[in-house]
Amino acid sequence: MREAVARRGVRLRPHVKTAKCVEVADAALGDAPFRGIAVSTLAEARFFAAAGWDDITYAVGVTPQKLPAAKAIEGLSVLTDDVDVAHAIATAELHAWLEVDCGQGRGGRAPDDPALIAAARALGPRLRGVLTHGGQSYGCRSVEAAREVAEVERAAAVEAAERIRAAGVACPEVSVGSTPTALHAASLDGVTEVRAGVYVFFDLFQHAIGSCGRDDLALSVLASVVSRRPDGSVWIDAGTLALSSERSLDAVGGSGFGEVTDLDGRPLGRVVSTNQEHGHVVGEAPLDLAVGAQLRVWPNHACITAAMHDRYHVVEAGRVVAEWPRLPG
Repeated sequence: MREAVARRGVRLRPHVKTAKCVEVADAALGDAPFRGIAVSTLAEARFFAAAGWDDITYAVGVTPQKLPAAKAIEGLSVLTDDVDVAHAIATAELHAWLEVDCGQGRGGRAPDDPALIAAARALGPRLRGVLTHGGQSYGCRSVEAAREVAEVERAAAVEAAERIRAAGVACPEVSVGSTPTALHAASLDGVTEVRAGVYVFFDLFQHAIGSCGRDDLALSVLASVVSRRPDGSVWIDAGTLALSSERSLDAVGGSGFGEVTDLDGRPLGRVVSTNQEHGHVVGEAPLDLAVGAQLRVWPNHACITAAMHDRYHVVEAGRVVAEWPRLPG
């Protein structure tokens, strides 16, 4: 990802909501001189600020009630699409991004919405720039489709910035991003930074939509067989609280709650159902696995599965070489 973004002449701001881990964030940034990150909660912002980060974008629309807490975090910039909140942000002497809706409809204003100009004027010199997220890229089923969304994303953000500048307000930065659009954008003209998060691990859904290869998946859950069934299926000690209830793979022709392999990555089957602490694994053929046999479950959505755990065990050549703590949740 660093190379893909650098080739286009922009900087990378990793979204650390996926990993919530200092060591992973360090690895994502490498030796890049720019050390900015994006977060999804104030708890994440506090966690990374305490670890030394001082350019943090809180990339979820802020509410007025959260402004005092945001003000207490050094180096934090907030996000809004609301004129009244923009006035409150300026009064609180915080810096902010204005959110642009590039088609997903989850938040932000259309590039030609007069409210963007009004909010920019309310922020004045505290405006960092405009920010958008092409979340509709998660509905793409090909690289070509993701590339089209990437252009829609870029064009919307650049248009919004140009309109703000034409109104006489400085708009220094243009921030775009999702993992699929960041990897497949044909052009980033007018963009200053890209945000992406799940690429640090990738997952089955990203593989299914063409963002990565199968060997690029970096996150799995270690589980053990706890019961062998007469039909050749097995139950494991990883259920909803270890894997999540995410079934995003259903949208792209898959099914279940994760793919199952042995410790070396050889396919065994998939988790077809879960209870709180149990997962039911079915293979293409009956599974000849003893109780206690260890398996790896590869998640549909790495962000949500990672959130179920408090640490990562770093494995090299079949051996755990480190444990990296993560912020819970």
